[in-house]
Amino acid sequence: MIKYKLYNLLENFETNTYLVWDTESKEAIIIDPSAPSENLADEISAMDLKIIHIFNTHGHGDHIGGNEYFHRLYKVPIGIHSYDAEMLLNSTLNLSDFMYTPIISPAAEFLIRDRDHFYLGETQGEIMHTPGHTKGCIVIYLKPYLFSGDTLFNLSVGRTDLPGGDSRQLSKSIKEKIFSLPDNTIVLPGHGPSSTVGQEKQENPFVN
Repeated sequence: MIKYKLYNLLENFETNTYLVWDTESKEAIIIDPSAPSENLADEISAMDLKIIHIFNTHGHGDHIGGNEYFHRLYKVPIGIHSYDAEMLLNSTLNLSDFMYTPIISPAAEFLIRDRDHFYLGETQGEIMHTPGHTKGCIVIYLKPYLFSGDTLFNLSVGRTDLPGGDSRQLSKSIKEKIFSLPDNTIVLPGHGPSSTVGQEKQENPFVN
């Protein structure tokens, strides 16, 4: 069984960081570690989880600020789409120059492609490339959960007025990829509360 827990490690930006694990194997991933957190590390230790990957849904500074901390702590690879990989290494590109402090992450050790698969225990996850918020935005599907990053929010979508943004691409990504998933898929976004694919199909004013 797949379980998750949401953490708000970067209060000023209210970025959602997710710890996701398989209850049988105890394998776990961290999605969008926004900042270092000893509390999160302590919980991982208390649950006896084995971190196997760090995933970044895209390269903006408010989603990668904890990469170095957790990468050093668990010695596991960081994955991001190739189009956003350079953003990890450049505080101007990842926009953290305009935040409270510039952020430089370790380089990605594997580059994600559309429809890549991975396993968490015996559960197969799928990664979909969903450009629009950035060129390299991805979403991560681990049935019944979709970790949607800044592509899709509850009754909203990621902004497209930043470098690499494209509103037409974003709408296409959501309609062709996310909306192809079952309606009861639980959408867990990079900011804000959860939703479902069915709710977003019917009620999201930015897509419909």
